[in-house]
Amino acid sequence: MDMVAAFVIGYLLGSIPFALVIGKIFYKTDIRQYGSGNLGGSNAGRVLGKKAGLAVMTLDLLKVTFAIFLASFFENKNVLMVVAGVSAAIGHCFPVFAKFKGGKAVATMYGFLFGMALIGGQSFWIFFFPLITFMVVLYVTKIVALSSVLSAIANTIFIYFTADSKALFFGSLVFTIVMIIRHRANFERMLKHEENKISWM
Repeated sequence: MDMVAAFVIGYLLGSIPFALVIGKIFYKTDIRQYGSGNLGGSNAGRVLGKKAGLAVMTLDLLKVTFAIFLASFFENKNVLMVVAGVSAAIGHCFPVFAKFKGGKAVATMYGFLFGMALIGGQSFWIFFFPLITFMVVLYVTKIVALSSVLSAIANTIFIYFTADSKALFFGSLVFTIVMIIRHRANFERMLKHEENKISWM
């Protein structure tokens, strides 16, 4: 029952579409009708501006961290925190509150890693290493999608060699697979040299 509860808690929290909420309440805009149509921080920033994008990313990160916090009260918490975090990512990508059309799990991955460090007792390097990787790749390529996926891959390898937690490695691996799948359209555009690049770095 605890496993089911952790999954449901994570999924429902992950399903909260903050990009949609912020867009409609503060900007009277449904961002699903603009840009990539994606309910994530990148599209929110592109459509609504940097402040909105940052707010969405922060809230998407924190909703996963909160799911992990709630799961920490269960027995066998080390496994169930991972379950709650992964299910939050599934909820974010396929939200029940937004017709199952959500984001691409980037901010939620960082929420998972932040939560596992802050609450799960893991090294904060599992959060900072992919963040540094992301920034370096972004500086070189100016492509958010590529930076996001490569940071996830790099971190999964990092966790495999440094962290003493099979559950954490499994969770990180699932996040990486989900992100690769969710970014497949971006990869197709990259191959055609049509992917948008940032201009602020």
